[in-house]
Amino acid sequence: MHRNLKNCIRSLLGVLLLSIAAAAPAAEFRDIMVEREDDLYSMRSVVYFNVERKYLYRVLTDFDLFKKFTSAIVESNNVEADDNGRPQFYARMEGCVLVWCKSFVRNGYLELKPTAEIVAISDPEQSDFEISRERWQLITEGEGTVMIYEFQMVPAFWVPPIIGPFYIKRALRSGGVDAVDRIEALAVGKRNQQLALGKVSQE
Repeated sequence: MHRNLKNCIRSLLGVLLLSIAAAAPAAEFRDIMVEREDDLYSMRSVVYFNVERKYLYRVLTDFDLFKKFTSAIVESNNVEADDNGRPQFYARMEGCVLVWCKSFVRNGYLELKPTAEIVAISDPEQSDFEISRERWQLITEGEGTVMIYEFQMVPAFWVPPIIGPFYIKRALRSGGVDAVDRIEALAVGKRNQQLALGKVSQE
């Protein structure tokens, strides 16, 4: 098939598949919890995504995409594997509590069970956190995926007393809620791209 014609078909298929995805149900929050105990902040959420888990896995292991999840992340990217062969990541976030603003960095590594579990652990010597650990569990349910997300952190920076912890807890909750639809959109985009390429290759 002529290359230009293939490109046209690919574009048309992409538009069609995106329109089908737009009609699909949005991500569904089933539970969210944010707690604080002394300096330790914890978050746990359960979300249903209307997309297969392999596409969610691709999104959640691509730190280049994380800045699209939330405006709080201003830089993010995958880093070359460490000496133990573990994929590494870098992320820089910014946040403000009234007139107090802070930029903080996370450098760490990933522990992966392909398509089923992702654990991101920050190195305290290269990060602004004494503890920062994220875990995503992806469980197939029907034609979609249930994601169980757990996050624990202990900041290594000064947090304004009284109001600071309140704002951190609120930011964790609101940021998690805002991110899920964007994550699902990126995962659906990866699925639609693969479907479009597959259909073109069969022509």
